[in-house]
Amino acid sequence: MDIIKIIGIGLIALIIIVIIKQYRPEFVIYISLIAGALILVLIMDKIEPIIELLTTISNKTAINNEFLKLLLKITGIAFLTEFAVSICKDSGESAIASKVDLGGKVIIISMSIPIIASLLETVVQVLP
Repeated sequence: MDIIKIIGIGLIALIIIVIIKQYRPEFVIYISLIAGALILVLIMDKIEPIIELLTTISNKTAINNEFLKLLLKITGIAFLTEFAVSICKDSGESAIASKVDLGGKVIIISMSIPIIASLLETVVQVLP
């Protein structure tokens, strides 16, 4: 099970961080980044079938493929932003974390404008 691997990586990284923090606290961020990267590599295999399933469903329905691509990009940005915010907070830089979070939200909103515009156009067409 992959969840066991993910939990194992997290716990091993935590133990190493607790031990190293006493002697060389400047290396803690590197361990955290390596653990995060390993976990991301493990979950990448699980993302591909999800994308294929959504694409198949999109092709069978009247959903615009461009909207699906946008939604996948927005989801990716949300995940990556959360990852970066967590790293910043782990490093004790909550001010930078809040700026990264704000930047991610602004980018997500700007990317979702075509979907919102299409939705509003549909609502206007339905209303008499």
